[in-house]
Amino acid sequence: MSNRDDEYYDREDRNDRRPPRDDRYDDYDDYEDRPVRRKSSQGASSQGTRRTSSSGRSQGSRPASRSNGASRNGSGRSGAARKSSGRPSQSGRRPSKKKKNQTKAIALLVGEILIACILVLVAYTLFFKVDVTKVGKVNMDEEVISQSINETVAENEQMSGYTNIALFGVDARDGELTKNTRSDTIIIASINNENGQIKLCSVYRDTYLNLSNDSYTKCNAAYAEGGPEQAISMLNMNLDMDIKNFITIGFRGLTDVVDALGGVTIEVTDAEIPHLNNYQSTMASELGLKYTPVNSAGLQTLNGLQATAYCRIRYTAGDDFRRAERQRTVLMACLDKAKGMSFSQLEDVANKTFNETYTSLDLTEILALLKNIANYEVVDNNGFPEESMRATGTIGKKGSCVIPSDLSSNVKWLHEFLFDDSEYTVSPDVQKYSDKIKSDTDPYLN
Repeated sequence: MSNRDDEYYDREDRNDRRPPRDDRYDDYDDYEDRPVRRKSSQGASSQGTRRTSSSGRSQGSRPASRSNGASRNGSGRSGAARKSSGRPSQSGRRPSKKKKNQTKAIALLVGEILIACILVLVAYTLFFKVDVTKVGKVNMDEEVISQSINETVAENEQMSGYTNIALFGVDARDGELTKNTRSDTIIIASINNENGQIKLCSVYRDTYLNLSNDSYTKCNAAYAEGGPEQAISMLNMNLDMDIKNFITIGFRGLTDVVDALGGVTIEVTDAEIPHLNNYQSTMASELGLKYTPVNSAGLQTLNGLQATAYCRIRYTAGDDFRRAERQRTVLMACLDKAKGMSFSQLEDVANKTFNETYTSLDLTEILALLKNIANYEVVDNNGFPEESMRATGTIGKKGSCVIPSDLSSNVKWLHEFLFDDSEYTVSPDVQKYSDKIKSDTDPYLN
């Protein structure tokens, strides 16, 4: 029997409930037959060391050169002073100009040494206390991302007051977060820079969209083909967004984040319990973890493996739409738990989990987000395409898809939802994609 995470489901029963899937990115819950692989600590360490040394040079070289320069100047003046100090000074005589220069040089040297020590202390705090060597930092091609942002979007004043970040949860058990792995979760987090209010919008992974290269299929294929760079481009092009940053996390990473937070409070229903435990059992086997079954319904604290399994449930009423809602629920529960923690506690969480994330954010941006976490509040969440403007159907060999019945109308709705812009007009490109999607899918839906 192949190694699959939903192998506990009866094959014939599943086939009755789910349409055949031919696309290689379709069956997200099925494992490929592969051994569990993890990144070696040696490899992670060597990459981290390169990043740390690079950062260390950029922050540490300047103070060192200034200090050395000051020492040379100070030594030169001291040498000159020594040559002229063969005779003892006469009592009552005014200090010589050379004497004052020597005193000034020593004061400057001491001052610069103190500054250098402060910079070293800051560097230690940033690069060791919050273990930057573990951050999965990636430098994306800014030109590619910039080209994916429509000119009308870049100039939109309404959007300028928001920071938009793409959150990807990937179907990866082997530690691969960059590409060649399917994005189980796609969420846009839009932060109002003025008041810290956050809105979350899931983009359903089966949504039929332009992958940013004029090929149309399920949008989660963008991450599998081109990693976060292509996935962000896909979101920007189809949705008239201006996303420039992302955070990606895998199953093991989410499990460890929740555990580091001390668990999260979730309302579990009777219908969810058997699926939650079955997903737990499979992931525990693959990840080498122990699991504790959930035995009763109701509001309760879920540990990391339980919360991750909860995020994956799709065999209940609501199917994948409800599954995306569960993912947002866990994300909001994590934020609520983090808001009650001190900054030092959040540093500990970061140390335990940064090596299991892949992000375009640098350390200063991450620290800024952590320091301001108490000011953030999720005020609304939803999914794209909007419920009244979507359809589902099997689109030939591309399998079962979520179709925006009119992409343009959905993008208008999205901008009103995220940015309170009720007068938004979509870009000509979005209108072109909308027409193409309608042309591709209408023959299968009518």
